[in-house]
This record gives sequence, C-alpha cells and structure tokens, in this order.
Amino acid sequence: MKKKGEMEKVIKVKDKVNDGQDDDPWWWLVQEGIRPSFLCISLFALLVRVAVGLHPYSGAGTLPKFGDYEAQRHWMEITLNLPPKDWYRNSSVNDLSYWGLDYPPLTAYQSYVHGVFLKTFDPDSVALFTSRGYESYLGKLLMRWTVLSSDVLIFFPAVLYFVLVYRSMRFGMGQNRDVAWHIAMILLNPCLILIDHGHFQYNCISLGLTIAAIAAALSQKDLVASVLYCLALNHKQMSAYFAPAFSGYLLGKCLRKKNPLLEVTKLGLMVIGTFAVVWWPYLQSKDAALAVLSRLAPFERGIYEDYVANFWCTSSVLVKWKKLYSTQSLRIFSLAATLITCLPSMVQQILAPSSKGFLYALLNSSFSFYLFSFQVHEKSILLPLLPLTLLALEESRLILWLTHFAMFSMFPLLHRDKLVLAYMALYALFILVYFAPCGPGGRCHGTKTLNNTQKTKRSEDFITSITFHPLVMGFLGLCSLILNVIYLTMHPPNKYPFLFEAVIMLICFSQFVLFTFYFNSKQWMLSKHLTSKDQQKKLI
Repeated sequence: MKKKGEMEKVIKVKDKVNDGQDDDPWWWLVQEGIRPSFLCISLFALLVRVAVGLHPYSGAGTLPKFGDYEAQRHWMEITLNLPPKDWYRNSSVNDLSYWGLDYPPLTAYQSYVHGVFLKTFDPDSVALFTSRGYESYLGKLLMRWTVLSSDVLIFFPAVLYFVLVYRSMRFGMGQNRDVAWHIAMILLNPCLILIDHGHFQYNCISLGLTIAAIAAALSQKDLVASVLYCLALNHKQMSAYFAPAFSGYLLGKCLRKKNPLLEVTKLGLMVIGTFAVVWWPYLQSKDAALAVLSRLAPFERGIYEDYVANFWCTSSVLVKWKKLYSTQSLRIFSLAATLITCLPSMVQQILAPSSKGFLYALLNSSFSFYLFSFQVHEKSILLPLLPLTLLALEESRLILWLTHFAMFSMFPLLHRDKLVLAYMALYALFILVYFAPCGPGGRCHGTKTLNNTQKTKRSEDFITSITFHPLVMGFLGLCSLILNVIYLTMHPPNKYPFLFEAVIMLICFSQFVLFTFYFNSKQWMLSKHLTSKDQQKKLI
C-alpha cells in the first residue's frame, strides 16, 4: 500500500508537469535546459540574419561615395595595405575625405582581420585604389559573412553569458520559458538586425562586448568588466553612452568595500592597461595619438545630421541652433545638457549600487547621451534599446513600445536603403515572438509576479498607467502606422520636402523623453527597496 501511494504521488507530479504542455509553445524548447534552448533560438536568429542579408545595403550602387557598406570595405582596404601609422593620417594613399577611419583602433584591427579574410577569397575586393565601389557578388557575400561571424563569435556568446548570470540572480525569472522568451527578445532585436545585416555595420561587436561587461559586473568580476567595457569603448566611441552607469556602479561598489582606495586603483590600472595595449601603435608619438583623436570627434559635421529624434534636431524646428550659435558653443551646450541629465542615475548608483539599478542606470545614461549629446545618428537608438532588452522580463510591456518607436525613428533611413520589406517582416516576427502564448508578453503575463513588494508594484503600475496610458499608446501607434503608409505612398509638399521625416522625429522624440523620465524615476525608486541590512553591508 505504501509503494502504491508513492507511485500515485509520482504520477500526480508528472501530470502536473505535463499539464499545459499543449498550450505552451516554449515547453518543448526549454525542457532540456537553457543551453539547448539558446542553441535553437540562436540558429533561428542566424537564419533571420542571413535572410535580411539578401536585401540591399546602405549606398548600394550609389555613386560617388556609396554608403556604410563601402565605408566598411574601404577600411579593410586601408588597414590591409597601409601601416598602422597611416590609417588615420591624410596622405596621397589615404584620402580621409573618402570614408576615412573615424572609429577607435579596435575597429581598425577588426577591419584588418576581415580584410585578410576578403583578400584570401577575393583579392580584388580590397586592392588599394582600384577597389573603390567594388560590388561583386562574391565580395558582397564575403562582407555579409564577416558580420555573421562577428555575431556568432562575440554577440551570441555574450548574450548566453548574460542570461546565465541574470537567471542566477533571479530577477523575476521563475520559469525556463521566461528564459527562452528573454533570449529571443535579445537575439531577435529587429533594430540591431536591420542595421547590422541590412544597412551594414558591426554594432554586434561593441554591443556584444558591452553585454559581456555587464554580465561580468553583475557576477562580481569587476576587473574583467572593466577590460571588456574598455574594449567596447575602443571599438566604437558611442559606447561612452554607458560610461556614467559603469563608473557609478563600479565606484559605488568600491566605496562599500574594506579598502576603497585599493579597489579604485585596481580598476584604474585595468582601464589604463587596456587602453595602452589597444592604442600602443599610436602612443609612440604625440602627433599620431592626436591624429586618431581628431578623427573620433567629428565636430565639423554639426550638432546633428539628418532627422534624428533627439533634442537638438527636434527643437531646431523652432530654434535654428546651427545658425544662432557657433560649433564651440553648441559643444558646450550639449556637454552640459548630457552631464546634467545623466548625473542623477550615476549618483544613485554611487550612493546605492545594485544589480538591477545598474541595468536601469545603463538605460538612463544612454538615453541622456542619445537625447542631448553632439552628433547623434538615427542608429544610435540601438544603445538605449540594448539595456531595455536586457531588462525585458522586468519591463515586458515597455520593451514592445520602445522597440516600436526605435524602428519607427529609423524608418526614413531604412527606406533609403530599400529595406522596407525587411522592416515589415522583422517587425511582424518580433510581434509574434513577443505575444507568444504563456510568454511574459503574452496571455499569461497578467499573472506574472516580480521580485518587488506588492506596494512597490502598485506604485510602479500607477506611474506606468499615467506615463503610458493605453489610449495614448494606441493613438500614437495608429499614427505611426498611418505615417508609414503616407511615407511610402505620398510625396511631401515642395515647400517642405522633409515634412514626413520631421513629423516622425517629433512623435518619436516625445516618447523617448517620456521613457527617460519614467526610467529615471524607476531607478531612484529602487533605493527605497533596499533594506537597512543591504545599505550597511560591506562587499568583500
């Protein structure tokens, strides 16, 4: 009778586990664990990237300078055929007016490695001088493969590292299907895929290094995090968008340890050492280092280009910044505005460093840079979007909203690149994955509980309901859809040739400002949730 009772209990447990499998599309994917789930989603994400790569790219067949595709190819040509001291210097063999290198040395090294790969299979594609505007089928295929390999070797492993660390900290990740959904939200980010595999860039490298740095910081490997973040910063200077968050979080943790000065010194030495290794070819002379630095700050281009949904471009409808103020004055204005807006989130992390607060600080500091810094491009929205995808389980409602407007803000750019079909397909795919049944964005999300107190959750829901009211969100969503159709089917008045771009910019800017206010308030509310024990704790 005892054995029979035990068998009945086992059967009941199995029935409970199997209950709902038919209604849960994630079950088959996650039953074997995180790593097999990650492998399946990664393979699908890779196929999506390959499919997008079949579409046109930036500047395809557009003389005389083509576009970003040609810029990346030209950097491979330059780094492969010239010594490092000539990569950033204008000369008879390196005309900087034709897509001169304007990213830090790690990008140059990456271009060299990819140039070696192209030369092995198609030497004409990177031949000095004669390869300008080279667009053979094999050359384009090899170029696409360099982006795919960068994703596979850097971005995908970094995401796996982060998910494993994030799940171990249990930020509301109660079930494996939540983990699978989270992985899908990161790897199937439509904005990143469209820019890297459609438009053509290598954001996956700098963003991958940033994700790895975040994961290392969350797992208390602060020195490793410093090295990885410095590498990201040395690949693309836009990674500086995250600098206040990293500085505040790491400094805050150092100040809570037994020997703060020693901890800060160790971090400083790691930063200096990493920069010294990356910049070594240019530290031999002052002129060489200054030549690189002068290329990293394109102040001559003006405070904004095109129609980007940030403060300077949006407000230029009323205030003609470029006409009223000098470039020097605008540099000071943008620096002051950026520092003032990112300072609160940085201070919060110095005073009360926490893992979740660090992720919100990344989001807030990157939004501050996007909205107020000098020379922001449409593609820069990828940086605020990254930490929100990492927080997708915490902000499952708002990840959809920000992704929608991030894509919408880039629509004119993607339209110029003839990527409208890929834009629509990836948006539809993202919606399908987001609303998958029993995923946090689907029907079962209504019963999901987070790791906050009930009182805190009610206050956050109250703020969300005011800031992002469903009626307002529905209205703006409908407006963006109508504007997409108008942009594709109608021509603006001759007197206002960029009218549609301006309207898109204004709508997106309004939403990005709301996001900035909301997430800053959310981060500061985290301080109230710390117990007295947490506040007095010394980190070892």
